[in-house]
Amino acid sequence: MKFTLSWLKDHLETEASLDDILYALTDLGLEVEGVENPAAALNAFTIGKVVSAEKHPEADRLKVCQVMTDTGETQIICGAPNARAGITVVIAKPGVYVPGIDTTIGVGKIRGIESYGMMCSEREMQLSDEHDGIIELPSGEVGDRFVDWLTDHQPSKVDPVIEIAITPNRPDALGVRGIARDLAARGLGALRPLEKAQIDGSFASPISVTIDADTREDGCFFFAGRLIRGVTNGPSPEWLQDRLRAIGLRPISKLVDITNFFTFDRNRPLHVLTRPK
Repeated sequence: MKFTLSWLKDHLETEASLDDILYALTDLGLEVEGVENPAAALNAFTIGKVVSAEKHPEADRLKVCQVMTDTGETQIICGAPNARAGITVVIAKPGVYVPGIDTTIGVGKIRGIESYGMMCSEREMQLSDEHDGIIELPSGEVGDRFVDWLTDHQPSKVDPVIEIAITPNRPDALGVRGIARDLAARGLGALRPLEKAQIDGSFASPISVTIDADTREDGCFFFAGRLIRGVTNGPSPEWLQDRLRAIGLRPISKLVDITNFFTFDRNRPLHVLTRPK
């Protein structure tokens, strides 16, 4: 079972440190198998600003960029379509390991012109699948650590991920809500109340499912379904995509992502079926 620290704190009001939470989980019988800290892989990346971007004389799709960094102005060859003067970017200087391409950046020549680093996309930093261009930050000071910027503006992307082992007698811990309830009972904080959903409009449900005797004997005692109207599918919000990626799930669409979220958030496995209009 995987979950992020901020996900847990959506259900548990606590001032406990990560180490205190990890100790309490194991003490409760929810053995911690591992902790991933995405911030650790991003410590060496810094913020820069593109001063100029000129077409590479030997390659139509490459640009020779002059970039202001914490050590002064430097030259970087970039093939991203959005590389241009004035944008604030994320820099991997020579010697920095880029996890998304499994490469340590060095000083090199690209079509005869030297390049002293790399301007990164989100996929190259394993922040998302986005790779249509390099990251453009809406703010940030040249030389600041990119991980500090993420912590202030997009904390879900650097959220510690906790993995615990679940024994057969602890199905309650297959949802983040159940884990938070257990920690609250241990005195590590207070369980946050759930918000009540407000539903506008009501109508009779056309779903009529019965459970036959053989199915009951196999252990299925209850089934529930609900028809929801007026829903438009599409990409899910960024915060939801980030949360699912953090625990190893690939975002699919708004409807699928919502059901996956509640499977892990409340330990309520759901499935959505759509029908044509």
